[in-house]
Amino acid sequence: MAILTPLSPTTVAPAAPRLGATARLHERVRRLPAGPSAAVLGALGALVSWLGSWNPSYWGDEAATVMSAQRPLHTLWAELSHVDAVHGLYYLGMHFWIRLFGVSELSTRLPSALAIGAVVAGTVVLGARLADVRFGVLAGVICAVLPRTTFLATEARSYAIGTAIAVWIMVYFVGLWRRRELRRWPWLVLGAMIAAASYLFLYLVLLAVVQGAILLLSERGRALRWRWAQSLAVTAVGAAPIALLAYAERHQVAFLAKRGYANLKNVLIDQWFGMPGITIACWALILLGVGVFVARRRARSTVALLDRRRSDREVLLLGAAWLVLPTALLLLGNLVSPMYNTRYMSYCAPAAALLVAFGAVALTRIAVAAATRRRIRVSAITVVAVAVVAIAALAAPDYVNDRGAFAKDGGSDLRQTADYVAAQAKPGDAVVFDESPKPSRRPEMAYRLYPHQFASVAVPEVLTPYYRRARIWDRMAPLASIRSELASAPSVWAVELPSGTDLPADIQDLTAHGYRVVSTHLVNRLEVFQLQKEGL
Repeated sequence: MAILTPLSPTTVAPAAPRLGATARLHERVRRLPAGPSAAVLGALGALVSWLGSWNPSYWGDEAATVMSAQRPLHTLWAELSHVDAVHGLYYLGMHFWIRLFGVSELSTRLPSALAIGAVVAGTVVLGARLADVRFGVLAGVICAVLPRTTFLATEARSYAIGTAIAVWIMVYFVGLWRRRELRRWPWLVLGAMIAAASYLFLYLVLLAVVQGAILLLSERGRALRWRWAQSLAVTAVGAAPIALLAYAERHQVAFLAKRGYANLKNVLIDQWFGMPGITIACWALILLGVGVFVARRRARSTVALLDRRRSDREVLLLGAAWLVLPTALLLLGNLVSPMYNTRYMSYCAPAAALLVAFGAVALTRIAVAAATRRRIRVSAITVVAVAVVAIAALAAPDYVNDRGAFAKDGGSDLRQTADYVAAQAKPGDAVVFDESPKPSRRPEMAYRLYPHQFASVAVPEVLTPYYRRARIWDRMAPLASIRSELASAPSVWAVELPSGTDLPADIQDLTAHGYRVVSTHLVNRLEVFQLQKEGL
C-alpha cells in the first residue's frame, strides 16, 4: 500500500484549476443565502407586478371594495351582516388604507402588488426548504412572471393578500413536516393561522386538507398525523363563525350556477396561466417533470437540483396536492351548491410555480445530458436561464393585456365614461344610469368610483346612498319618479349598457316624454346619450 508523505518545505503544491465564468456563476448561485435572495426577488416581483397596474378602469368587484371601504365603520358592520362577510377583514383594512393614501386605482391596487412581492419571496423560501436555494430562486422567478400572479396585482381585491398568506403558511408547515416536529403547540399555532386566514378568504381552510394529504402520503409524515388532526380541530373551531356567516349569505354566489365557470378551459388554462403559449409551455414542463421523475425513480436516479430522491418526492407531493386538491374539492362542492370561480383558486399559484420549476430542472438535465453525449459544452445555468426567459416572453402578452385601459371584466370603462361626462356635461345638467344590468355592471358605479367627474351635475336617481344602507349599492329611484327634476336640467345624460339593437329602455322612456337625442357616444362598453327637452 502506498503511503502518502507530507510535502517537503521546498515542494510547491499545484495551483487549483480556475473555474470558468459560467462555473463561477453556478457556484455563486449555489451559495446564495435564502433570506436575502427571497427579499430581493420579492421586491422585484412587487415592482414588476405593480407597474401599469393602475391603467385599467375599476370594475364591479373593485367597486364593492372601494365603496365598502369608504363607508363609516358602523354602516360597514351593517353591510357585512347582510352581504360580503367573507370579505369583511379585507374591507376593514382597506378602510384605513384609503384614509391614509386616498382612492385611486394606483393606491387601492398597491396592497395587492406588495402582497405579490410576499408571494414571490415565500415561494423562494418554500423552494429552498424543499430542495435548495437554487431551486427556490428558480421557483420564485417563475412565480413572479406567471400570468395569474401578475394579474392579481391589478385587482383591488383580497386574492393577492390571501395568496401571500397561503404561501407563508405552507412555509411554516414544511418546517414542521421536514423536521418531524412532535411538540403539540407548533401544530396548534398552524391550526390557528389557517383559521385566522379564513377570515380574509374562506377557502384558505382547504390548506389544512392539503397538509393532511401530504402527511398521509409521505414517509416523513407518519408520526405527525395525530398532531395534524389536532391542528385541524383548531382550524375547524376557529373558522366556524365565518363559515356559518358565509353559509347564511350563500345567495351572494348563487349567480355562479348560471355562469358555467366549472369547465376545462377555466380549470386548465385561465386558473393559473392564460394565453395558449404560456399555458402549453407550463403544462408541458409540469408533465415533463413528473414523467422524468417517474422514469428516473424506476432507474434509481433523480431529477432534483440536489441528488436526493426525497427532495424530488416532496416537491412533487406538495406541489401536486396544493395544485389539485383545492380545485377538486371546489368542483365537487359545485355539484351541490355554486362555489367555483377561477379567482378563488389564485392562492394555488405558488404550487404551479414549484411544479413548473421542477419541470424546468428536468428539461435542463435532459438538455445537458444530450449535449454531453454529443461532446457539446452546455452549462445547466445557461439552459435554465433560456427556459426562464422563454417563459417570461410567453407570459408577456398576458401581462400587457392585463394592464390595458379596458382590461377588466371584458371591457370595463367606468373611468373613461366618467371622464367623458365630465368633459361634455355643463353645470346644472342631470345624469341618469341604466338600472337593467346586474349590479356589478351597472353604470352608476362610475358615479361612485369617480365622484369628482360628476361634481357639477345632478344625479337625482340616487334615492338612498349606499353608505346609509346595509347593502353594497345605492337604492335608485325609478326614472318615472324623477321627471320633474330632469325637466329643469338643460341636458340629460343617460349612461347605458347597450344590449341588442333596440334603444335602451331609458332612452325610449325619455323620448316618449318629450326628449330628443342630441348626441351619442360609445365609450367602450357603455354608451352615453345626451338628451334635451323638445322646445328648449
